[in-house]
Parts: sequence; C-alpha cells; structure tokens
Amino acid sequence: MNLIAELEAEQIASLGKTIPDFKAGDTIRVGYKVTEGTRSRVQNFEGVCIARNNGKGIAGSFTVRKISFGEGVERVFPLYSTNIETIEVVRRGRVRRAKLYYLRARRGKSARIAEDSTYKAPKGDRAEA
Repeated sequence: MNLIAELEAEQIASLGKTIPDFKAGDTIRVGYKVTEGTRSRVQNFEGVCIARNNGKGIAGSFTVRKISFGEGVERVFPLYSTNIETIEVVRRGRVRRAKLYYLRARRGKSARIAEDSTYKAPKGDRAEA
C-alpha cells in the first residue's frame, strides 16, 4: 500500500465509524447534525439512495433523494463526515443499476422501487456512524 492509502486507512480507523452495508435502491435514514446558532440537534433525512460514490478511501459519498411536499430533494453526504450521527437501512430495494438518476424524471408510482424480499437483515442493522 502506498503512503497516502495508509494515512487514509489510519484516519478511517481513528474515526471509529461503522458504515452499514447499503447500495443504490435502498431506503436509508441518515441522522445529520444541524447547528442553528448555538444549538445543535440531529435531523433525520430519509429517502432512496440513488448513488454511491465510494471514491478512494475516506473520500466516499452517497446521494439520497426524497420527495418533500411534492418537490424532489437530493442531498449528498460524505461517508465519513463527522456530522453524521447514524445511518440506518430502512428497507432494501431491488434494482439493476448502480446509479438511479432516472428517478429524477419519474413521479408517483413509476418512481417506486421493488423491495428485496430475499435479504435477511442481521441483528442491529443500524450503525452508529
């Protein structure tokens, strides 16, 4: 391993985060720390993961899309962000693509994703990120 990869591996280990196994098509709930003035609270953002950009080591990210009051909202989260409290897999989706950008053009029932009924969740699939 080269020096940069070793440094990134050390940084990931020092963060002590466990990232659950999820992929595009899964519905996930991300607990994100929001600071308003002096107060800080955790805000949940639940939606479909439409892309996972694993990047090199610590630079990975994922995109979550949800429909809020009739408008599509997408948010990109860095995987190893210190502002992420929890990442929880709500349900597994069965898709045949790695990037689900086509969902942006769809509305209503055509934007639904079939649930993967063959998946058996391990005990405590919720990860404290």
